[in-house]
Amino acid sequence: MQFTNTITIDRPPAAVFEYLADLENVPRWNYAIGETRKVTSGPVGVGSRYLQTRTIPAHAEETLEVTEFEPDLGLSLSGTLSSMPARISYTLRPEGNATTLTNTIELEPPRHLALLAPIAVRRIKSAVAANLAVLQEILERA
Repeated sequence: MQFTNTITIDRPPAAVFEYLADLENVPRWNYAIGETRKVTSGPVGVGSRYLQTRTIPAHAEETLEVTEFEPDLGLSLSGTLSSMPARISYTLRPEGNATTLTNTIELEPPRHLALLAPIAVRRIKSAVAANLAVLQEILERA
């Protein structure tokens, strides 16, 4: 189950990357997340791990690990989202003084939900697009 959302943010890639790479900002722009907390020491980079508290659709604790970290270009994460194995990537591309942000999410639903996955993808993709719009608004106000 994979989907992609793309937005253009009227900020340079460095500003977008700096905000995105601080995963503790996620609850500010993702309405389903109550808290994201770094649980490893040192600067953010490949191997940094996070514990995240989801409040929607149900309360859950999730783990994330940074698997790719390229300043001003993008980052990738792996872990769990709503108890499903997940891979998340954010790719940044400069567009003049703006940044095109492409977010790709791959989820592995349990086998017993495989038939419902196509319906769920549309709903999840729409929710992620709404969260990215909030991210865009926050960054463009900065």
